[in-house]
Amino acid sequence: MNAKGLHVYSEIGRLKKVLLHRPGEEIENLTPDLMKRLLFDDIPYMKVAREEHDAFADVFRKNGVEVFYLEDLMAETIADHALKEAFIDDFLKESGIRKEARLKQVKEYYLDFDDNRKMVDKMMAGIRREEMKITHGGSLADRMDQAYPFIVDPMPNLYFTRDPFSTIGDGIALNHMRTITRRRETLFAGYIFKHHPKLKESKPSFWYNRDEKYAIEGGDILVLSEKVIAIGISQRTDADAIEILAKNIFSNGQPFQTILAFDIPKERAFMHLDTVFTMVDHNVFTIHPEIEGPLTVYSLKRTGEPGKYSIDQETQPLDRILSKYLDVENVKLIRCGGKRGIDAGREQWNDGSNTLALAPGEVIVYTRNHVTNRLLEEEGIVLHEVPSSELSRGRGGPRCMSMPLYRDDLIR
Repeated sequence: MNAKGLHVYSEIGRLKKVLLHRPGEEIENLTPDLMKRLLFDDIPYMKVAREEHDAFADVFRKNGVEVFYLEDLMAETIADHALKEAFIDDFLKESGIRKEARLKQVKEYYLDFDDNRKMVDKMMAGIRREEMKITHGGSLADRMDQAYPFIVDPMPNLYFTRDPFSTIGDGIALNHMRTITRRRETLFAGYIFKHHPKLKESKPSFWYNRDEKYAIEGGDILVLSEKVIAIGISQRTDADAIEILAKNIFSNGQPFQTILAFDIPKERAFMHLDTVFTMVDHNVFTIHPEIEGPLTVYSLKRTGEPGKYSIDQETQPLDRILSKYLDVENVKLIRCGGKRGIDAGREQWNDGSNTLALAPGEVIVYTRNHVTNRLLEEEGIVLHEVPSSELSRGRGGPRCMSMPLYRDDLIR
């Protein structure tokens, strides 16, 4: 990672740098009993999931994109021993371990690793009960703890690097995740962007902090242009969080003028805005047909006073709203599966609307969503199709699995 810093002023500018996480042993620590708690609907097969993820990463490399891995950056960040201890302490504070003796023992377990990368991998994977010899007391709580299979829970959602933080302009939103299960994920990004020897030199602005009261997740944040950001009010993102983000961005010298807040259904199938809506070209978007009818959009418009904005409810159809704020003559909405019904429901479940742009009109998609993919091709969109029989079990697509760090500015 060099000191050039962060730069994302669109969803479709030529991608230059991206952050990924290769699925690890945390996937092997999913069990049927824990799937709901850990936010999974099924258990991916790790070997194949890794092969699919490697194919995904290869698409970036073959197209001139520099790929960084979360686990590598984190290992580099904690090269200083004092910082490493501080990170372990912060991690354990949010691990659910209540007893001081247990916390001390787990900290020593992590510090025994002589390789920072292996330690980071283990923190992500979780610690099975049989991996450590634990001294139990005689209390009821101690006896109940013995029935739970983990000392530290695994973090299987980490391969969706889009959610814990969001690159916006030359800064980041360090997000407050909706569920306790995912909140530790933001610790990694926080340490990396504050302490990594190269990234800290670029001094990124922080538009949101993980300690804020309200939830916001990266899958709900789309940077449509240097002037417009779209954010979903969703199952995972609160309206109050959007207002805090708006105030911070509008207080800074950033060029953003408008935030479009999309009020989408608060359901698992519509988890984030980018599961139902993504940008593929200057005036072309994918959309799940089920949200067009009930969709309400509010515009938060920057005023002349720093941090201040007005709020209006938009009354025009979505394509007209997007056309107005993106300053394009017309907008094309490509419907996932073509129309409401069987194809739309099936392909939406497998993230047919969740595309990731490498450049204007050039996107990465899952192979399995063949109906939507053909519709994209008919509109002249260049596709890079990647396998997803296992990756898709986590309910996230190419955009969910990637966090752009640098995109070229758009030239019209």
